Amino acid sequence: MPAVEEGTSYGTPAYRIKGKLLARLHEDGVTLVLRMDYETRDFLMQFDPDVYYITDHYRNAPYVLVRLSAVDPKELLEHLERAWRSCAPKKLLDGYSPSWRFESES
Repeated sequence: MPAVEEGTSYGTPAYRIKGKLLARLHEDGVTLVLRMDYETRDFLMQFDPDVYYITDHYRNAPYVLVRLSAVDPKELLEHLERAWRSCAPKKLLDGYSPSWRFESES
């Protein structure tokens, strides 16, 4: 996605846009910390608690924890794009079309 910068956060690989954290690998090495609005986060945690959860550290922050071994890859990409769209400047959003496609898509 355009303008995404790689770096680190809490000593783990992280992705940002314009300084805003989109996602990072959790210190446990098997969980992703992912930017997400509170309403979607709460729904996903109720709907699929084996994949989505939070700890007290993230309770008041717009992030959800994602178990990488349990999440559907397509769903994860959709969440990553949504996180990017929530932080990207308008000029980047205009005309953006994801370059990734799945085999079942035409």
